[in-house]
Amino acid sequence: MPIVKNVSRAVSQLLQSSGCGCGISIVPVRCIGVSPRQVASDASFHSVSFSESDHPRVLITGGLGQLGVGLAKLLRKRFGKNNVILSDIRKPADHVFHSGPFIYSDILDYKNLREIVVNNRITWLFHYSALLSAVGEANVPLARAVNITGLHNVLDIAAEHNLRLFVPSTIGAFGPTSPRDPTPDLCIQRPRTIYGVSKVHAELMGEYYHYRYGLDFRCLRYPGIISADSQPGGGTTDYAVQIFHDAIKTGKFQCNLKPDTRLPMMYIDDCLKATLEVMEAPAEALTMRTYNISAMSFTPEELAQEVQKHVPELQVTYNVDEVRQAIADSWPMNFDDSNARRDWGWKHDYDLPELVSTMFSFLGSDSRIAQAN
Repeated sequence: MPIVKNVSRAVSQLLQSSGCGCGISIVPVRCIGVSPRQVASDASFHSVSFSESDHPRVLITGGLGQLGVGLAKLLRKRFGKNNVILSDIRKPADHVFHSGPFIYSDILDYKNLREIVVNNRITWLFHYSALLSAVGEANVPLARAVNITGLHNVLDIAAEHNLRLFVPSTIGAFGPTSPRDPTPDLCIQRPRTIYGVSKVHAELMGEYYHYRYGLDFRCLRYPGIISADSQPGGGTTDYAVQIFHDAIKTGKFQCNLKPDTRLPMMYIDDCLKATLEVMEAPAEALTMRTYNISAMSFTPEELAQEVQKHVPELQVTYNVDEVRQAIADSWPMNFDDSNARRDWGWKHDYDLPELVSTMFSFLGSDSRIAQAN
């Protein structure tokens, strides 16, 4: 009897052991690994498998930021209104709330986030919750919690439920010792902001989860993003959005960066297009998990000159913010995005003149613009 008990105990331990998932198992699992947070043995929920012909069920965290609302609009046109859920911890504007499903979601609440994924049968997750560069430097503990702890929650849930996960990165993931002109996909990264450090952490953790747990992690390093749909949100490149609002409202613009500070930039439509394209790209086409993408590169002075073609009387002055200038001086001047263009056919649509014309067409026909035209 003792021998039988010992054998029984050994078999039981073998079956319950998480190991690497490669041994004996009762249900099919990926042999590459298992989720780092295990589901309780008595958990009760059902899973639904989707064929490739089905539309994905999408969750966007931090969805009320600069990119989330625009991405939701694009994805809803493609996959259907009810298949894309916006989430945030803030109250949405009426037009956003009525445009499609919205749900409260705090990425620091692991249980709540997991319930949302399970109850809504989410298959794609776009993780946009983050504190940007200048704001993050003003509140490092909060940036660390949101940008790093929140990311860990998302990674674990995505691995556990076999999601396709997109996490944006940034030009801020590079530092003063990185090659700046151009900056390749793979090079030294030693950022000097909590925002940049957290994004390097996200890139490496996503790649690790891909190889360790089989997570379908995809990431793009965004340049500065310019959009007419949102107000500046605390980023170092936000001057390139503020100049349009000030040109229309007051005809005066004060830039917080030096006139010759060159940074890579992109119009939001190109950014959203690239995000959808990389998410839809066949897995076998991707040679890496994180790609640079770029469209144009300009200085505040070059942007101001282009804006003045539409508003000739615009007065531009410079009052340099030393914190933001130090951040910008550590970032790339130009992105090398040749791998994205080769692997999944990335191609931008907007250059600087078209960007400026498009921004003014969206922001309204102020009398100064009407006279200039």
